[in-house]
Amino acid sequence: MDLTSTQTISPTTALTATPQTPPAVLNSDFETFLRMLTTQAQNQDPFNPVDATEYASQLATFSSVEQQVKTNQILAGLAEQLTGSAFERIAGWIGMEALVDTPVRFEGVPVTLRLDPHKEAESAKLVVRNEAGMVLQSVAVDLAKPELEWTGLDESGAAHPSGLYRFEIESYRGEELLSTTPALTYARVQEVRQQGTDVLLTLANGTHLSAAEVQGLRTPNG
Repeated sequence: MDLTSTQTISPTTALTATPQTPPAVLNSDFETFLRMLTTQAQNQDPFNPVDATEYASQLATFSSVEQQVKTNQILAGLAEQLTGSAFERIAGWIGMEALVDTPVRFEGVPVTLRLDPHKEAESAKLVVRNEAGMVLQSVAVDLAKPELEWTGLDESGAAHPSGLYRFEIESYRGEELLSTTPALTYARVQEVRQQGTDVLLTLANGTHLSAAEVQGLRTPNG
């Protein structure tokens, strides 16, 4: 996707637009309520007047509802400002590479993986699965290196077919399997969009995920 065209989402415009002010109906309704109380008092049966405590109860109920509506409006405004601020900041991620746990589309180009083996591991293996979840390859990894480049070649030197692949790290102590964790990968951010209170990303491999799932960012090498 063309990064220039992606910018047409105009996050700044979406954020700086002034929210519409809710109609100022509360004061009008409150005045109407007072007029109704006055009319009720003027026209009540003098031999069976309405108890004053009933007036007070009605007035207190209306006042409570009025305050709750105002509080909800204030909270909604704050939520909109916080969400908008996050959206504006994350919109700057477009074109950068996000570190995420997501399947990788292999098209013959080596894939760089970020490894996070168990801290007590004595050895570890990279497990490669295809889109259907079938294990295609298991490769020993160097625990001293935080990253590994998967070439996409099998044991015979032939390239795996193009498609989506998922990677896991199996950590061992002797023969004991300590943990199985995802091998994180970098994918370029192509689009940022807001959905309700969440900010969502679209990656170059077609993956859609929440910005909260991103574990790192870097500038592309080329």
